[in-house]
Parts: sequence; structure tokens; C-alpha cells
Amino acid sequence: MINVLLICGGGSSEHDISLRSAEFIFNKLKLIKHVTPYYMCIDKDGNRRDERGTICELRKSGELIKKDQKDSIYLHYAIPCLHGYPGETGDIQSLFDMMELPYLGSGPETSKICFNKVTTKLWFDALKLPHTPFLFLADLEQESLERAQQFFKLHQDVFVKASNQGSSIGCYHVAAHDDLEAALEQALPLSPYILIEKTMVARELEVAVFDYKDQQHVVGPGEVKSANGFYSFNEKYAKDSLAQIDYEITDLPQNIREQLKKLALLAYNQLKIKDMARIDFFYTKQGDILINEINTFPGHTSISLFPVLLERSGILYEQYLEDRITQASRSL
Repeated sequence: MINVLLICGGGSSEHDISLRSAEFIFNKLKLIKHVTPYYMCIDKDGNRRDERGTICELRKSGELIKKDQKDSIYLHYAIPCLHGYPGETGDIQSLFDMMELPYLGSGPETSKICFNKVTTKLWFDALKLPHTPFLFLADLEQESLERAQQFFKLHQDVFVKASNQGSSIGCYHVAAHDDLEAALEQALPLSPYILIEKTMVARELEVAVFDYKDQQHVVGPGEVKSANGFYSFNEKYAKDSLAQIDYEITDLPQNIREQLKKLALLAYNQLKIKDMARIDFFYTKQGDILINEINTFPGHTSISLFPVLLERSGILYEQYLEDRITQASRSL
């Protein structure tokens, strides 16, 4: 049997969403005959607990030890289902690398680059990938405020975003100049940097890219249709959300689909993404395609685009996990 650790929770603002994704993945792991799944939640109080609430720890040799058991469990593979810190930020991946414990998803450097909205933009520039006009700030000193005001005057409508947050946390729409400074003051405590982007009037298209059976697959796009023009945290996860998700778009020209696939694969390969990504695009009325952001460990709730698009390609999610685990797990 292959012992697989699913680790979730964490102390970020996306803690509860991580638990929902972990429930989905844990249930899929149970369907794989030669896998024994183990569950560890990093609670908000810092303790680690299994699915029964028993205290457990991960040792530096890549072994799981539970408080009520004498023997440790040697792990062969890990799945860091941790949205935000310390999962998507590259921290847990660095720990796994030191343990020589293989894991699902991208490595530390790629995770860090793609989670930080500013560094992602700088990489897009270097790779000449089309994206939205932006400005970033490291402080709110007078010179920085003046730069932000000039950017707003140029574009008239912007989004202010905390650089190191996910699920639209720390993201503020600013359509009036008088509201700009307040949005900046709200965003800066949440991250080291602030990203300011031009608001795009466009369709929001999302593509799933993943490795399976030694091949790269690009599936989609799906489309998110927000009720108020901004796909907020509540619209993503609230039960009464008015947002609509179209998993199969029928009115998109073939040449646009090909461009989305080409750009998605270019970003996936040049940024050294591994195993999975959800790559989000804007598609404007003028026919422009712009990359919005990259998510190296996308959500896995029942309505999340990545797992739905993957399964619509004809691959069961448990088959995908089995392939990734057997390809990379360390020796039994």
C-alpha cells in the first residue's frame, strides 16, 4: 500500500475553503485500492489533528506520528491541500523537499512566484504574455500615493489587490478617485505589496491544465459570470451565491480556444508548473485575450472549475490522483 498524507487547513484566510477541498480529495483517495490515505489538519490554533481529532505530527523523515499510536507511519507521498499560506506560497513544498517526500503540485519557487500577484505580473512581462496594465506599491508614502493617483487618472476604474492573498480576499474595486486611498489602506496590511490593475470589461474564462499519463492536457475554458461584475469571496463560496459557472462554452470561436490553449501551455511550461493549474483569462469585446492569474492549487469544492473540467475530459479524478501518486511516490 502507498501511504498518502493529505494535509489541509493552515492559518490563512482560506482555512475553511481548504477543508472543503480536502474533503473532496480525501473521498477520492479512498477510491484508490492500493492507497492508504491519512488526513492531517493544521488547526487555527497551530495544532495538527487527524480526521478524528487526534493530535498528530509530521516528522522530518517524512513520517506521521499519532498521539495514540506507538509506531510512526512511513509516508510515500503528500498532497498539500492548503489554499494560501503555507501551501500555495511554497513553504510546505520546501519542507517536503527537505524530507525527500514527493508531493502533488508545483515546487516552492513556482508556487511562490504564482501566488504573489506582483511577481506573476513581472514574469508575464518577461515572457511577453498579454495581461492587464498594472502598478505595484511597497508602501503608502507620498510618492507612492501620487503614482497610484496618476495610474487611476489614466484608467479611471481599477482594482486594488493585496499581493499575497487568494479567493478575492483583499481585493477592492475602485471607480471613484476619492475611494482610492481608502482601498490602498485596506489592502496593505494584508500583504507586503499592493497591486493596482486596470478594470477590464471582459468575459472571465478559466482553463484547466494538468499532467496525466506523461502528457499535458488543456481543458476548457469554463466561464464565470458574476452577478455584480466582481467574483468576490462570497460569490465563490456562499450557498446563496448568484454567480453562474458555465463549464462548457458553445459560443467561443475555435481560433480563440486555440489561443487560450497556446497561452496556457506557454505559461504552464515557462513558469515550471507541475501536475495542475487553473489559468484565468479575460476575453474582451475587442477580441483581446489577457491572462488574469494562475492558481497552482485550485479549489476542489463541488462546483470548482478545475476538478469539473478535468472529469469532463473523460478522466475520473481518482484516476488522475492515482496516476500522479504512482508516478512520483517514493519507494515502498
